[in-house]
Amino acid sequence: MALSTMIHNHLPTTLNTGVNRISAILPHQEVVYDHPKTNKTSNGRGARGLAESLSNLLHLHIEPHSSRKNFQHSNWDLFDEEKQSTPTTYPNELVADKWRDIHGSMDWKYLLDPLHPWLRREIIKYGEFARATYDAFDFDSFSEYCGSCRYNRNKLFEKLGLSKNGYNVTKYIYAMSHIEMPPWQERSHLMDTWSKYSNWMGYVAVSNDEETRQEVSLTITGHSLGGALALLNAYEAAANLPCLPVSVISFGAPRVGNSAFRSELDELEVKTLRAVVKQDLVPRMPGIVFNESLQTFDDITGTLKWVYTHIGAELRLNVNSSPYLKRGFNPLGFHSLETYLHLVDGFLSADSIFLSDARRDVTLVNKACDILVDELRIPHCWYQLANKGLVCNGHGRWVKPRRDPEDIPSPIGDQAHEHYQMLYAS
Repeated sequence: MALSTMIHNHLPTTLNTGVNRISAILPHQEVVYDHPKTNKTSNGRGARGLAESLSNLLHLHIEPHSSRKNFQHSNWDLFDEEKQSTPTTYPNELVADKWRDIHGSMDWKYLLDPLHPWLRREIIKYGEFARATYDAFDFDSFSEYCGSCRYNRNKLFEKLGLSKNGYNVTKYIYAMSHIEMPPWQERSHLMDTWSKYSNWMGYVAVSNDEETRQEVSLTITGHSLGGALALLNAYEAAANLPCLPVSVISFGAPRVGNSAFRSELDELEVKTLRAVVKQDLVPRMPGIVFNESLQTFDDITGTLKWVYTHIGAELRLNVNSSPYLKRGFNPLGFHSLETYLHLVDGFLSADSIFLSDARRDVTLVNKACDILVDELRIPHCWYQLANKGLVCNGHGRWVKPRRDPEDIPSPIGDQAHEHYQMLYAS
């Protein structure tokens, strides 16, 4: 199992009052499982039994592979052709007079079930902002830039197809550590690297969109560990900037803090919306057994200060609602950010079926996992750099390309920029 985590503990201290909204895109966590080949007759039954026992213990409500709900497609090829000819994004709508409600001023009452289309669009937008930290991260341990962003901040949204959202990236955020870190932090195997102690893990983006030119606000988003750290940073921002509206939109985040921490956030008026997949294990941690559910016994036990608790409003999603997703135990697929965005896109209410006119490209779900039904014929874990980043040079040799000077991360980037300036001046 390989695990890479980018950690953020920094917030910008100044705000540009000429624009209205700042988004901090915070750390992410990626888990890659290597499954050894097993005997399908004996070990397969054992694995299924273990999965069933675990799902029953945690009340995950996982259906067997053969079970299917909602609509079925008898001709998946025809369905695929129909989807390929439809847009993947929703039309822009002016929400300037509703942005406070969409960002939780009323704790998202009457907006979550049924899910308001404007809120759906906003959740997906912030989820794609978080996804950018996965797509642009340099995971190549044989690169001197391993652990950095592959693009400079002026290119990031352009390279990832996010330019139409009306935001400009203004800062990059790095995780720093001068102590020996666990092996899941991405480090280069080379001696001469851009940084020995740092990982790129997020960015700050500022809105320049017409529909959001109101007052300044801060929205922080993140997936998994990033969602947890988003909450911690929201607390820090609200405590230091008391007049600033602060909200959090997280995906698959674990619990952070106890009931006292929740009370502090409530007093600071931090608004938190958590997207949670019912089958995902991560939001159940820490405190799989001892959690906020024990508050029903406060009259008997008193307040248990050591118990972890979730904070804010919850958008509860279910893998079983989508006809495109496989049944069975799939922890990586359940936790994938793309699975979350797919389920948000098709969610209307807890009692309704998956929306047949959901627009987001279903193919994206299998970018880093294997959870789409085989009938769609989408390869699993298909997202990767062409030729794993190698290019063929003019001599016919496959080499690692050199980064453009502006794409070299700090601190090497600053030194390279100064070096090029001196060469130009001479």
